[in-house]
Parts: sequence; C-alpha cells; structure tokens
Amino acid sequence: MVMVLFFISSCKDSKHAKNYNEMIDEGSVSFIQQGLEAGQTEIKASEIAETNSKNPHILSFAKTMIMAHDTTNDALEQIAINNRVRGGDSVSIVHQKMIANITSLSGNAFDKAYIQMMVTEHQNSVKLYTAATHDRIDAIQNFARRALPVLKMHLDSANLICATLK
Repeated sequence: MVMVLFFISSCKDSKHAKNYNEMIDEGSVSFIQQGLEAGQTEIKASEIAETNSKNPHILSFAKTMIMAHDTTNDALEQIAINNRVRGGDSVSIVHQKMIANITSLSGNAFDKAYIQMMVTEHQNSVKLYTAATHDRIDAIQNFARRALPVLKMHLDSANLICATLK
C-alpha cells in the first residue's frame, strides 16, 4: 500500500514529470523546444535548397544556414540536456508542410519560396531569442545573447537575397 501511495504522489504533478526539473519554468522549456525546432526546420529546408537551387546566392546562404544552425542546435541541445528538458527533436506539422511545399518547387519559384521562408523563420527566431535574453536561467540568457546577432545577420542576408530575386 505504501508503494502505491508513493507512486501516485510521484505522478501527481505532471508539470514536474514533463520537465523533470523543478528549477526550469514553462517559458524556458518553450524557448528550448521552439529554438531547436526552428533550427531543425531551417537545416532541413536548406538541405533541400542545396539540391533544388542553382542560384549561387541561395546555395551559399543554404550552406551557411546548415553550418550555423547545426552549431547553434548543438549548443541549445546541451542546455536542454543540462536542464533535463525533453522534446524539440522533431519538426511540427506546420513546419513539415512548409518544407513539403518548397520541396515540390523548382527554379526561381523554389528560390523565392525558400528565401521567403528563411526571412519569416528568422523574423520569428529573432523575436523568440530577444525574449529569451530575459529568461530567468543564466545559461539561456547568455546563449540567446550570443546567438541573437548571428540570427539578425542571417535575417539581413535573407532579406537582401529576397530583394534581388525577380
């Protein structure tokens, strides 16, 4: 009977069971998961760009996205591990549809759709990371502050490429 009561009481607070950590709040968990998903989405889309595009600016940008977001995701994954946050290892249905949409395109239509996706995704990431610079966990704050200038630079590059496409 004591074992049953212990088991029931240990499962009572689903918030702690979900995060496995009493020190991290839902905002921090959300940032980690959204940040990882955004990075994975940009990597997947950029891998498709390396195959589908012939535009040297798109190809160079895609290569940069893969390298930069792979490194960023590794660092964010380490923060997730350190804070025992699970998830963020898959791409949402919305992002899957975005990737599927660009996959079906080719030529200039692909280039335009891909780079517009990168503009939108980086705008969202800049907002997400800006908010995270005020997170209550120092590791997340520091990570967001280091990553934010790079994300802004990616956004500027994507906007510049977008403006040059006809």
